[in-house]
Amino acid sequence: MSDKLSNPASKLVIRNAKLSDVADICSLSSRVYAGTGMHGYTAGAVTGQINNYPGGQFVVLVDEKVVGYCATFRISEEIGLKAHSWAEITANGYASRHDPDGDWLYGMEVCVDPEYRGYRIGQRLYNERKKLCQSLGLKGIVFAGRLPTLAKRIKKYVTVEAYVEAIKAKQARDPVLSFQLRNDFEVIGIIPDYLSVDHHSMGYGIHLIWRNPKVSATQKSSATKSYGQRLPDTVRVGTVQYKQRRVRSFEEFINVVAYFVDVVADYKGDFVVFPEMFTLQLLSIEDQELSPAESIEALTIYTPRFTDAMRDMALRYNINIIGGSHPTRVESGRVENISYVFLRDGTVYEQPKIHPTPNEVYWWNIEGGSTLTAIQTDCGPIGVLICYDAEFPELARHLTDQGIQILFVPFCTDERQSYLRVRYCCQARAVENQINVVMSGNVGNLPNVANMDIQYAQSCILTPCDFPFARDGVAADTTPNVETVAIADLRPETLMMARNSGTVKNLRDRRHDLYHLTWYGK
Repeated sequence: MSDKLSNPASKLVIRNAKLSDVADICSLSSRVYAGTGMHGYTAGAVTGQINNYPGGQFVVLVDEKVVGYCATFRISEEIGLKAHSWAEITANGYASRHDPDGDWLYGMEVCVDPEYRGYRIGQRLYNERKKLCQSLGLKGIVFAGRLPTLAKRIKKYVTVEAYVEAIKAKQARDPVLSFQLRNDFEVIGIIPDYLSVDHHSMGYGIHLIWRNPKVSATQKSSATKSYGQRLPDTVRVGTVQYKQRRVRSFEEFINVVAYFVDVVADYKGDFVVFPEMFTLQLLSIEDQELSPAESIEALTIYTPRFTDAMRDMALRYNINIIGGSHPTRVESGRVENISYVFLRDGTVYEQPKIHPTPNEVYWWNIEGGSTLTAIQTDCGPIGVLICYDAEFPELARHLTDQGIQILFVPFCTDERQSYLRVRYCCQARAVENQINVVMSGNVGNLPNVANMDIQYAQSCILTPCDFPFARDGVAADTTPNVETVAIADLRPETLMMARNSGTVKNLRDRRHDLYHLTWYGK
């Protein structure tokens, strides 16, 4: 498995392709198709793709190196859904048949650097295509895909039709078609002589479509919109109600965490959230209870491995991870309770807890941080308040003033009263700031870990209380004290509507002439 992004300074970025990327895209396509009998794109072809439809071409960059490319153009249903050849539909690779009024996107290329496989780069590019399609109100995406395993297996299945049916029934696997089927594409035909130089596919193209779920099959496409930086229509969030149990090694701990990341990623989640102090589970590796000082030193040893592993997960599973919190000895020698946020582009942020609880001060000598900033993500700005911090309304207001729309609250409470203090305050923060609040807590117990004897949690995803939202201001809830995951789709547009034209407008109606919040921290 590739570890090309193991350097913490590396970032994975997706953006529209530029003419300055042409040489790198050509080099990438040559590497991808080496040994297949096909050739990479010429500079003229890539230039044509970008010039003919700048909004439809995407690149994936790692440290400014192009490691993925996606080429797309618009086409009419009449042309795109009938049988065709690659040269005919793509104008021999130049995308000059781009139709600004076309009601379908045609996917003419996706290629990923072989050295960077394992980071779901192809999935990210498919996601960008779908977002583009939906932003334009088009009927869907159409293309003819490769079948690179066909030539090797044709003797067993005799016909290409039989082989495709076996793949659809999951009796056989093809790295390309199986991936496309998992992405909700459906086979509408098999095109012979689609690309004669594709010997692995024996020249066949598998005609596939993805239907835009927001557009009916009979609906006409909306007017063309420009495609640029925008909030997604929905943000899917998964909160993990995490069971504390003894683990025998760091690897076992990471495997449990990866399981939940994988689950939420499989549900196409944008964020997965873990509880406060969930890394104290690592102390169960020891055979005896450690003193507070010994515990902090033991956890500090794991900090680099923990942050490296979580960052790698965010990249590989293509999901933003709110990594609960981890008691950390910082460079100054202070111990702070820090929430590490791992974005799927490889960026890592730290948010310290501002108000440690009396228990944290007593057991861990934890001190409060002084930094509270909005974190910019590909789903808009977010904020993190760790447990007790959610009980101080000034903090959430400070983050809201910075533009956040989602507040993540990892928490760790031992009994119901403690939990309800946090829950009620989080609901209040959602109402008074007109934001969404996501809570994630621990359940289970760790008998040999100080201050983690018992846990009580009912993780949830909270919204403001108004007509556009869930009836009780709860988008998703969990059963108390059961290890589980709750998932909900949050709509930034609905939040903006509530702020601007809701039954009450808490943010707009503030009396700035009477009071305001002044922040003296960083």
